[in-house]
Amino acid sequence: MSTEIQNKKKMSLSVKIFAGMAIGIVIGFFFPDSAVALKPVGDIFIRAIKMIVVPVIFSCIVLGVAGTGDFKRLGRFGFKTLVWFEVASTIALLIGLAAINIFKPGVGLNITASAADLAAAKAAAAKSIDLVQYFVNIIPTNIIDSMGRQDMLQVVIFATVFGIATAALGKKGEPMVAFADMVANIMFKFAGYVMRLAPIGIGAMMAWTVGKFGLAMLIPLGKLILVMYGSLIFFVVVVLGGTAAYFKINLRQLVGAIKEPFMIAFTTTTGEVAIPIAIERLAEMGVPRYVTSFVIPTGYTFNMDGSTLYIAAGSMFIAQAYGIDLSTTQQIGIVATLMLATKGVAGIPGGSFIVLAGTLSTVGLPVEGLALILGIDRVLDMARSGCNMIGHCVASALLAKWEGVLGQADKELAVEFGT
Repeated sequence: MSTEIQNKKKMSLSVKIFAGMAIGIVIGFFFPDSAVALKPVGDIFIRAIKMIVVPVIFSCIVLGVAGTGDFKRLGRFGFKTLVWFEVASTIALLIGLAAINIFKPGVGLNITASAADLAAAKAAAAKSIDLVQYFVNIIPTNIIDSMGRQDMLQVVIFATVFGIATAALGKKGEPMVAFADMVANIMFKFAGYVMRLAPIGIGAMMAWTVGKFGLAMLIPLGKLILVMYGSLIFFVVVVLGGTAAYFKINLRQLVGAIKEPFMIAFTTTTGEVAIPIAIERLAEMGVPRYVTSFVIPTGYTFNMDGSTLYIAAGSMFIAQAYGIDLSTTQQIGIVATLMLATKGVAGIPGGSFIVLAGTLSTVGLPVEGLALILGIDRVLDMARSGCNMIGHCVASALLAKWEGVLGQADKELAVEFGT
């Protein structure tokens, strides 16, 4: 009987989140004005989660690096992480291009963009992307400022070096390791409290999305939405799922660990808010926290699979909509451009849209074509945010398996979010 109750508790958060999403859609559809007014409720939930993201990442990385002191392993692990990120994002690029070439959702399109959307497209194109400066800015000059802005990569770099320095102190550094352990415990307990609000916060965000944007907007560009969602699902199931199966990762456990972070990222279109629960759920399936604390934040710069696929497909869609026939050589040029440009997506406000604008300018496509898809960008953003989070979670499990540490997650920090 007690086992039955425990199982119900373990499933309760997922069930409540699904229910919240469903209720949000109903409210948004039938009571759009009231639904739009619910946005502050969703914003409160997002802000509450964002409040603990940086302490979770910092404490887990310091604990992982300083606690083991194995710098050789750390370097090897970092190299493997970047290799996988490049492989995964390149495959996502190719899938995005292939899907648009096969299904041609932009051919014969006859949609007139609004003046507001045209203005937004021009504004995005005006924001230049200096990739050299972007990579220079990876090194923080003020870590407090970096934490305040939630610049994840800068926090990861600082925490890693901080952990190395702590380990180098030997016994003198042990109090800091103990402090990081205590902070991690407190933050995950804190996350447990906040996650009780997840069904309400997610329901409010879903209601706002449907109420504000409506379902009618999906019809003119329905083919693009279907192709984009189909491509992302194909990438997740075939590429990510196939890779996990090949490396003999327990798919049932992996899906169970991913479902809640995915739903949060999907509904809020803000993947960072799903980081604490992703770290905790993956820890429950045996992925050490120092792995997820490094892989997931770093992935938000180097492994944005959903955003990468979206930008590649969006470029080709706009070319088709304007009747521009791109040769194979030109498409290869787009791939080469995006392999660099997409690495800076997360570091730029409205990153995917701005990088898409920059890509269009670079390859000579009409930037005003962005206005054609701006109306449905929220719907596409949900899909790419969810795909990004799945990509980070699979990468964490894969790299833990690759390093031979899958199944070694410490259990003492486990927190039951749904209770």
